[in-house]
Amino acid sequence: SGIAPDAVDKALAGAQIDQKVLKMDRAQGVFRQTFLEFSKRTVSGARYQIGKKKMEQYAGVFAKAEQETGVPAAVISAFWAMETDFGAVQGDFNTRNALVTLSNDCRRPEVFRPQLIALIKLASLNDIDPQTTTGAWAGEIGQTQMLPEDIIKYGEDGDGDGLVRLKDSAPDVILTTARFLAGLGFKRGEPWLQEVKLPETLPYEKSGLGGTMTAGDWFNLGVTPRNGDKSAAALNASLVLPQGRFGPAFLAYPNFNVYLEWNQSLVYTLSAAYFATRFAGAEPYDPGNPEPGLSVEDMKVLQEKLDAKSHDVGKIDGILGSGTRAAVQKVQAELGMPADGWPTAALLAAMK
Repeated sequence: SGIAPDAVDKALAGAQIDQKVLKMDRAQGVFRQTFLEFSKRTVSGARYQIGKKKMEQYAGVFAKAEQETGVPAAVISAFWAMETDFGAVQGDFNTRNALVTLSNDCRRPEVFRPQLIALIKLASLNDIDPQTTTGAWAGEIGQTQMLPEDIIKYGEDGDGDGLVRLKDSAPDVILTTARFLAGLGFKRGEPWLQEVKLPETLPYEKSGLGGTMTAGDWFNLGVTPRNGDKSAAALNASLVLPQGRFGPAFLAYPNFNVYLEWNQSLVYTLSAAYFATRFAGAEPYDPGNPEPGLSVEDMKVLQEKLDAKSHDVGKIDGILGSGTRAAVQKVQAELGMPADGWPTAALLAAMK
C-alpha cells in the first residue's frame, strides 16, 4: 500500500490481540427494542438541548459544511448526538489493537485489514497515536465514530491546525462528517424524513422501504404531512410504519438511504433521522397507540412458521429485522389482514 516499513513497525509496535473485541464481535446483535422504546431513550430532551447549543456555538462551521456539501446542521448534529453524546462517550478500546484483532480473526478479516492499513496511514500523518488512540470495539474513531478509511477519504481540518482530529476537535468532526454523508449520497436541499397522518383505509401492502411511489401518490391516497408541507410531492417516498398502522408514521425520502448506509438497523436509522427533523424544527412525533408486539419467544415461533413457508427471515433470533418484516407483510396480505408489516398476536394466531 505504499507505506514505509519503519512507519508500519512503529504503528504496530506492542500490538496485542484483544479478547474483549472478539467477545463483542461474537455477541453483537441488532436492536430488540421497538422504535418507540429506542427513540424515547435516545432522542432525549437533554440531548436535544445540548444539540441546539452546539448548533449555535459552531454556527459558522455548520454553515461552511452545508455550503460545501449540502448536508445541513440538523443531520450532522443528530448523528453526533446518537453516536457519542457529542463526544462524551467515544469508546475505550485501543483502536490499533481492535483492528489488529479483527484483521487476524478468521470470521471476516477482509473487512478489517484495509482499515488497519488506513490506521497506519493516519498514524504516519500524525492524525492519531496508535499507542493511545481509543474508540469503539470495531475500530471506529471519534465523535461520530468513523472508520480509518473514511477518515482518510473524507477527513477535513476544520480548525486550521493541519490535522484531522475527530476525537477532540468539533470543527474537524462537523466538516468531516458532512463530507462523509455527502459521499454516501446525501442530496442538497431535499428532505430525509417527514411525519405523516394516515387515513382510515390505505393499501398497506404498498408500505415499507423500497417502494416506487412518490410522496404525491401517498398524498393522493389521503396520507397527510403533520406539518402541512407537500413541497416534496415529486420525490420518491416510502411509507414507513415501524410499529404498524396504529403507531408513528413517516414518509422516507431518497436521502433516508444515507442513514441506511450508515447503519442497517431500521430502529436506529429512523431514530437518527427523526432526531434530525427535530433539530430542523419538527414537532415531537405522535406515538399513536400501536398494537402490542410479540415477545422474543413468540417472535421466534413466528419466524419458524414463516421459514417453514419458505420466507427468508434469516436467523431465527426473535428480532424483527428487514427479512422478517417483509415476510410478515406478505403473509398479512395473503391472510386478508392489513399488511403493515407489524407482527401481532392476531397474526400468530391466524398462522396457527
